[in-house]
Amino acid sequence: MNYTKCWIIAMAGLLICGTATSARNLVETNLGERSPAQIGVVVSFGPPELPVYEQPLCPGDGYIWTPGYWAWDDEDDDYYWVPGTWVLAPEVGLFWTPGYWAWGGSGFVFYEGYWGPVVGFYGGINYGFGYFGRGYEGGRWESGRFYYNTTVNRVNVTEIHNVYNTTVVVKNNTRVSYNGGNGGLDARPTAQEQAAAHEHHVAPVSAQTQHVQTARTNPALRASQNHGKPPIAATARPAAFSGGAVVPAREGGRYNPPPPSERKASRPSSPSPPETNSRPANPNTATHPSELPPHARPESPNTGNPNLDRKYQQEQDKLRAKQEQEHQKLQQKQDQEHQQLEKQQANEARKQQVEQQHQRQTQQMEQRHSEEVQRMQQRQQPPPPHPKDH
Repeated sequence: MNYTKCWIIAMAGLLICGTATSARNLVETNLGERSPAQIGVVVSFGPPELPVYEQPLCPGDGYIWTPGYWAWDDEDDDYYWVPGTWVLAPEVGLFWTPGYWAWGGSGFVFYEGYWGPVVGFYGGINYGFGYFGRGYEGGRWESGRFYYNTTVNRVNVTEIHNVYNTTVVVKNNTRVSYNGGNGGLDARPTAQEQAAAHEHHVAPVSAQTQHVQTARTNPALRASQNHGKPPIAATARPAAFSGGAVVPAREGGRYNPPPPSERKASRPSSPSPPETNSRPANPNTATHPSELPPHARPESPNTGNPNLDRKYQQEQDKLRAKQEQEHQKLQQKQDQEHQQLEKQQANEARKQQVEQQHQRQTQQMEQRHSEEVQRMQQRQQPPPPHPKDH
């Protein structure tokens, strides 16, 4: 199948169109073979729905559930299923934020999962087993140990005693596996999830990487063969794809791929690292505050008067804090309006009207913030030097 692919080098801010080999070669040339860059193809159509499957029994204390997801194989031009599995946390206190697919303007882009002190945004996808679209309801850390919520996890309580039981009400029952685009979820990151994106992160551990590679080489896991119902939906341990701890899908997800001739990749309008959730480089195109790039920090005051410089720096910090708070308040207000539209099952015309209103609100706020910064900078300009007496 001959068509051009565009590769996002997320950690490097690069975008390459061409073959997979040329993309990897360019990464190694510019960033070195050991670069932590994430390479992802932009796919013109979304992945299948999530299959229905049971969770294998937790293999031991300290393992955390990482849900299954659809990945893309650039060699076969096909989605394939990466089974859900239990993984040992790389550090005490870390949680897993699942990866997710999202519409990037001209195609679907996969945002890699990561370990961190809190669970960040994962597209609003309901992966189940504690990952119901927001946060994680499957467990918590206490005194250096992970405690499992047995309401959503299969745990042998005769062997693992650090457990609790809390009922979870799931409001998002859809099996849609991507955010945005045609038929995708309309979830956006909250202020807390945006903050989580800037916390200390740990990349997927080697066991997870091996797990993905094992899934990639298994033809039965390709969507074109299993039609959204993978025979290996979950495993008890990473890369353990055989034995009694392997769980097949009980029910498959809908999968209606376009014909091969229409499976063309396209250049995204604004690629960015996964944790920033696709903030566009141009603020004038933003619809919501979460899509705005961070405000540039003004240069440190240098008037020649240390006391005055300190005062000006405090003014700058105060203004930045106020503007960030206004970003968060507006985002929360718009999130609530999106939730109301979902409850009301609003039609597309109403949704578009609200989106236009949100864009006006966001642009007006950003214009006001820009004017505030300009006025502050003008006020803090050092006075012109006095002419010397002759």
